[in-house]
Amino acid sequence: QVQLVESGGGLVQPGGSLRLSCAAAGRIFSINVMGWYRQAPGKQRELVAVITNGGRTNYADSVKGRFTISRDNAKNTVLLQMNSLKPEDTAVYYCNARGVVTTSGNLEVWGQGTLVTVSS
Repeated sequence: QVQLVESGGGLVQPGGSLRLSCAAAGRIFSINVMGWYRQAPGKQRELVAVITNGGRTNYADSVKGRFTISRDNAKNTVLLQMNSLKPEDTAVYYCNARGVVTTSGNLEVWGQGTLVTVSS
């Protein structure tokens, strides 16, 4: 069984910064893509940023230049550094891992979500 454990959400003022972290636990051989998605109240879940095990990244246009995604393949962790936060960044942020190679096969896994609130 594979689990994603997230941390780092909270309340921050506009213009502030937060860092989200996500660690994959379980009998994992490798993970192809790790990333972050978010869901604001009344809206669909959307991609924030993803990173491949080779280091290629993809960002939503709304966060380019403000958010940075990184990962440690050896530790199966992914980080999201969020700077210059705006009220519209308020959402539940979910960690995602695709192409998780385990003894049970190739999996996709979601974290439980962590709330980010940007407000003065």
